[in-house]
Amino acid sequence: MARTPVVARTLPALHRALDKIRARNARVALVPTMGALHEGHLTLVRQAKRRCEKVVVSIFVNPTQFAPHEDFSTYPRTWKTDLAKLADEKVDLIWNPDVKTMYPDGFATRISCEGPAIADLEDRYRPHFFGGVATVVGKLFIQCKPDVAVFGQKDFQQLRVVTQMARDLDLGVKVVGIPTVRERDGLAMSSRNVYLSPEERRIAPTLYRTMKDCARQLRDGGDLKTAMAEGAAAISNAGFALDYFEARHADTLAPIASLSEGPIRFLVAAKIGTTRLIDNIGV
Repeated sequence: MARTPVVARTLPALHRALDKIRARNARVALVPTMGALHEGHLTLVRQAKRRCEKVVVSIFVNPTQFAPHEDFSTYPRTWKTDLAKLADEKVDLIWNPDVKTMYPDGFATRISCEGPAIADLEDRYRPHFFGGVATVVGKLFIQCKPDVAVFGQKDFQQLRVVTQMARDLDLGVKVVGIPTVRERDGLAMSSRNVYLSPEERRIAPTLYRTMKDCARQLRDGGDLKTAMAEGAAAISNAGFALDYFEARHADTLAPIASLSEGPIRFLVAAKIGTTRLIDNIGV
């Protein structure tokens, strides 16, 4: 039977556990999550283990990144299953604070981000989101003091925001982005995929296929504007309500008009039924 990881739920318990780890001069990697762990999360854990001797996984469903109309109360919470999965991966420490520990009475400080956080992508539809993400991730970095923090590239704008924040605030954390883990049909793994009906699940990989088709058109010499318009139409015709389908500079997230303007990232967000999916690929 796999050894159960140490679980810390208070800051003193977290600090005691981290002190024991650092007494061995071990490098520490942090994998921040909101739980409901799937193979994508576990891939991040395995990549963290390749980079550092000890791995901390945080599980905290962060209320400050949800708007009132979003799914905070119904976001999947699967603690027992998550614990078993992390035990199988031989994770060293799980940081599982409650809301009052992260945001005690009187909490009044928030990290406000610009740069990639105001790229007119996710921030256009969720203007609250990156302030909540930056604040909680900043707290996690300060609390856990990792050498490395591992994030998935599926939330690409988030990855750019967190990377910029860690650099700008001199937090001493190397942020590493890991390629998106996908189902066999290309759908990006996400905790929210459980909300999809069987028919919606069948249609959902259209996002990935469309991005790949557009990338292929560009590599074959096609026009970017035409490829993007055709891609947006294909996504809408499949039954999605499209929020955005954009070609952006992969580093700055600035809009681009041609392949010559730098490395390109396609980013998409669309709703099918009641489930909002996001995805991206490099071109």
